[in-house]
Amino acid sequence: MGRVLETERLILRGWREEDASSLFKYASDDRIGPDAGWLPHKDVGYSRAVIRTIFAKDEVYAICIKGQEKEPVGSIGLTLNGSNERPIDDGAAELGYWIGYPYWNQGYVTEAVKEIMRHGFEDLGLHMIVCGYFDGNERSKKVQEKCGFKHMYTNERSHIPMLGETRVEHMSIITRGTYYAKRLIGS
Repeated sequence: MGRVLETERLILRGWREEDASSLFKYASDDRIGPDAGWLPHKDVGYSRAVIRTIFAKDEVYAICIKGQEKEPVGSIGLTLNGSNERPIDDGAAELGYWIGYPYWNQGYVTEAVKEIMRHGFEDLGLHMIVCGYFDGNERSKKVQEKCGFKHMYTNERSHIPMLGETRVEHMSIITRGTYYAKRLIGS
């Protein structure tokens, strides 16, 4: 089943095929995927296929609220291997996340991101984590700012293959040194 990470209110665990209906419940909402660069899920079979492929990778976690671990409400993960669109250096990772609409504005994503950062720097020994958001996704921008990410660059023409679009994408970064400095001063 893989590693399980825990915070005060959350369990971050690997995705399971039986999570497909929960994934569909939240990922079919058109307020979620397009902001993150993917299409809303059309049926449970598609959600099951996402679990078997995209979510089957190491370091991809279902976000579950403690006491409700059978129903993931979002996803968070670190991509350790880059692509032509997004090359990643050795010792670095790209962070991605989303959470279902009923759980917006409750601090769950910030809590999950802080735990994934801890895991990335302390357990995996990463030296850098990058994270992006598309123009207009103010919620994601605020999460990154709360967690200590700093603007690195803006890609005016970020291609989104799944949506067949080009958008403005802002990339942020946090280094291992900044992460540990923030922990020392308690912020």
